[in-house]
Amino acid sequence: MRLLAVTHGPAVQPELYADVAAAEGHTLTVWDIRSQGKPPAGFDAVLVFGGDQNVGEELEHPWLHEEYDALRGWVADEVPLFAVCLGAQTLAHALGGIVEPLPVHSAGFVETTLTDDGAADPVLGVLPRTFDALNANAYGFTVPDEATTLATAVFPQAFRVGRSAWAVQFHPEVRHDQVLEWFRDEPSPPRPLDELAAELDRKLPAWQELGRRLARAFLAAADGA
Repeated sequence: MRLLAVTHGPAVQPELYADVAAAEGHTLTVWDIRSQGKPPAGFDAVLVFGGDQNVGEELEHPWLHEEYDALRGWVADEVPLFAVCLGAQTLAHALGGIVEPLPVHSAGFVETTLTDDGAADPVLGVLPRTFDALNANAYGFTVPDEATTLATAVFPQAFRVGRSAWAVQFHPEVRHDQVLEWFRDEPSPPRPLDELAAELDRKLPAWQELGRRLARAFLAAADGA
């Protein structure tokens, strides 16, 4: 398949998902929407990754409007879509959900539970019913009316729209040093970096295995669409 990865900065790349795509013989085109503008058409599936931007910052980041339009188009055309963190938030917003700051900035692993719909889902259903998921976000979303909630924690963690669009708040694609880079330059990080690094040492290898499993499930669903 020909895959498109929409990105929002150098520290939020496809990472493990690029590895899985290559191992399965797919081609992946990375498209930085900030500098390259409207994403191109003609791909078999699309992945949208995270970023340090937020819904509501359209004056500062006008390309967000292009992303909302593209997301609505992919959903309408039933192009297989997998959206992560900021991508999940922009998808939720594009479809009428509410995106707003969380009471507490998440930085680390959050116990997450699949709903009954999530357990039966062809993509999210490959995960355990309860699992620790890596979160790194200050904003959350409400699930759009037309979507199905697939996973929850303190706030919604995943949803599906129709048969071919998935969104997850957590980060299944990450590498160890990448996560630390997100917080290293913050004047007031949400938690001490040595504490976060120790948690990554303990929990990231198992989480990466689940992330690869999730990537393979999405690619299989996209290939059968």
